[in-house]
Amino acid sequence: MNASSPTAPVRADGTPLTALIVDDEVNIAELVAMALRYEGWDVTTAHTGRAAVDAARQQRPDVVVLDLMLPDFDGMTALQRIRAFDPTVPVLFLTARDAVEDRVAGLTAGGDDYVTKPFSLEELVARLRALVRRAGVAAAAQEDDALRVGDLVMDEDSREVHRDGDEVALTATEFELLRYLMRNPRRVLSKAQILDRVWNYDFGGDANVVELYISYLRKKIDAGREPMIHTVRGAGYVLKPTT
Repeated sequence: MNASSPTAPVRADGTPLTALIVDDEVNIAELVAMALRYEGWDVTTAHTGRAAVDAARQQRPDVVVLDLMLPDFDGMTALQRIRAFDPTVPVLFLTARDAVEDRVAGLTAGGDDYVTKPFSLEELVARLRALVRRAGVAAAAQEDDALRVGDLVMDEDSREVHRDGDEVALTATEFELLRYLMRNPRRVLSKAQILDRVWNYDFGGDANVVELYISYLRKKIDAGREPMIHTVRGAGYVLKPTT
């Protein structure tokens, strides 16, 4: 879908934001591109460092998603070459799950943020939105960009959650689980779907971890209030507003 959604970030002149997605794994690049296009971005993909530099020079994207491991030269070299002609473009690195040294090196080299593989598409899109806002690229078109389900409110950029005005402190995993539920209100989500989207399992993961974190969320979201998180026996879980 190329049409911008009502909450899609845009430039000050109202035109869509542009992104360059660089990953040698074509399916990953296309998956990210599809998620951004759905939100209204104009997206270009590249699969080598050289193609990334050429695309960045020709198109001057508003943000770059850059894999560190590329077949010709690495992402940090690509970043240096891109920054030579576009010194302010925000860059988000994609890194291997446990490569702490890669994250540090990437940020030291001038990257603005990083996401580890495997990653949540929702998190990646939210981080890109935050990046372009901080860089002053996106228009401040909307005051309130929060997710809302009933009296439950989530600010994806500040990672703050409130229910009925009261702040709810969540761990990173609890936040991701609640975000997935809030992006799918009134929809029954199976344990397998939740494992795949929150824990990035594309195989038979331990479903008990879902039950555990749902119980954590209930204690924080529903304790002393009318419950919003419901179990649908044999099917999964659903988040519903109370009114």
